[in-house]
Amino acid sequence: MRVHKGQLMTSEPTNQISRRKFVAAGGLTLAAACAAPRYLIAEDDALVQTAFKEAATAKVTVQRLRHNISVLLGAGGNIAVLTGPDGKLLVDAEIVTARANVAAALASISADPVKQLINTHWHFDHTGGNAWLHAAGAGILAHENTRKHLLKDTRVEGWSHTFPAAPAGAIPATVFAEEHTVHANGSTLAMKHYSPAHTDSDISVHFTEADVFHTGDTFWNRAYPFIDYSTGGSLDGAIRAAEANIAKVTDKMIVIPGHGAVSGKADLILFRDVLVEFRDKVGALKKQGRTLAEVVAAKPGARTDAEWGGSFISPSAFLALVYQGV
Repeated sequence: MRVHKGQLMTSEPTNQISRRKFVAAGGLTLAAACAAPRYLIAEDDALVQTAFKEAATAKVTVQRLRHNISVLLGAGGNIAVLTGPDGKLLVDAEIVTARANVAAALASISADPVKQLINTHWHFDHTGGNAWLHAAGAGILAHENTRKHLLKDTRVEGWSHTFPAAPAGAIPATVFAEEHTVHANGSTLAMKHYSPAHTDSDISVHFTEADVFHTGDTFWNRAYPFIDYSTGGSLDGAIRAAEANIAKVTDKMIVIPGHGAVSGKADLILFRDVLVEFRDKVGALKKQGRTLAEVVAAKPGARTDAEWGGSFISPSAFLALVYQGV
């Protein structure tokens, strides 16, 4: 991913993991994820295990935004950081094996201790650091469905992986159903639950005074998204969430996506348009009786595959998700 011209961002590059590293499954073994706690490793599947391995060494870049807000860009989900006398407040917690580099990045921002953590949803690349950040002093807040999924073994069929129940320290102690507000470091954070979209646990976080908006994984900037049908996600729900983001975001707002470069409204609109385009094209082909293999061979994403298919989700994997959802 890249920072696009005209954005209100620094010139710090984002750190991205190539699709080849995440989907080249050949030769990967459980030993590749040896740095991950046993409770996170249920099966020797490629994407999850490779994510653990790559996150252990991937660079975490600090990008300063507005006021006292920064973002950490690494192998997993983007982390927003609010600093000040109340201690650091984080939005999302990365993959657990990124701990050392995340801790170093946090220390480079300020000496403020970590006091609060908000999870935008339950996935391992956004909640992986929950346990160690809680041990460091953070109280954890999330949607009630994030807590529900972390409390028990949860299967994600799209990754062929069952995530074991998280330990007590990783479980959000405070949850909400639809909306919640937090005041910290002179900022107001307004949180809102999406209807089922990427999962059934997605929330947005709006730093209202700074006008910085964290979408979680309801927005992947110039990357094909994952839709977790196993835990309540849906293609139409992802499009509805994209529409809600467009309606919320102004031209001056800074947008932190779940994955990809920090951005703004134009890329939100592009993301929505790509989802709709895929839904319509794949839906039409499926209605004609085409098999998934035939849809993949038709290359309905030829316009965006080269750029958008270079992250977590390959073009064929995304087509399979869309095919399932139409």
